[in-house]
Amino acid sequence: MRRVLNVGGNSKDIPLPEAYASFDHVLLDIDPVGKPDIVLDARELPTLPPMQFDAVYCSHNLEHYFRHDVPRVLSGFLHVLKPGGFAQIRVPDIEALMRETVSRNIDIDDILYVSPAGPVMVHDVIYGHSPTIERSGVDFYAHRTGFTRKSLSAAVARAGFGDQFCSQGNLELNLIAFKGAADAHTRTLFGLPG
Repeated sequence: MRRVLNVGGNSKDIPLPEAYASFDHVLLDIDPVGKPDIVLDARELPTLPPMQFDAVYCSHNLEHYFRHDVPRVLSGFLHVLKPGGFAQIRVPDIEALMRETVSRNIDIDDILYVSPAGPVMVHDVIYGHSPTIERSGVDFYAHRTGFTRKSLSAAVARAGFGDQFCSQGNLELNLIAFKGAADAHTRTLFGLPG
C-alpha cells in the first residue's frame, strides 16, 4: 500500500483529499493534541528514516515557518519521499490576496470571507487566523512567511524537486512537486497535464 505523510494536518478527523483514499495515512504534527502518529516539528524531518513515503501532503502548514526555514522543511520532504514520490503543498496565494484586497478596496482588518471557523480578515490570511491563535495560546499557528506562485515554485525547485505543477484558485496555491519526473499514474490521479 502506498503511504502519505500528512505534515501539519492537526488531526485525522480532518479528511485528506479523495486522491489519497487508497493511501495509508500517517499524520505528523508538532501539536500532540490531535493525536498524530508522529509528534515532530517538520524542520526535523531528516531525523526520520529516509525514503519511506510515496507522498507528502502539506496543506496550509508551510506558511507557518520563517522564510529561512522553508528550505529545511522542503529538504525534509525530499528526505522522507521514495524516488518518484511527490509532495502536494497548499498555501495561501498572497498575490491573489493582494489583488482581491485592492480590487474590493478593503482594509487589512476587513472581513475577506466567512469560513466554517468564522469570519476571516485579510490580516488572518497574512498572519494566521487570529481567533485560532488566541484560543490555542500557542504561536505556532501564526503565519511567518507567504508565497506567490513564482516564489513557491522557485523554493521547491531550489530544494531539489523535479517536475512540478501549480494551480491557483480561492486565494490558494496548490502545487504538486515530484522527486524526479512525474509518473503517469500520479498525473492521472490528480488530473495533471501529460
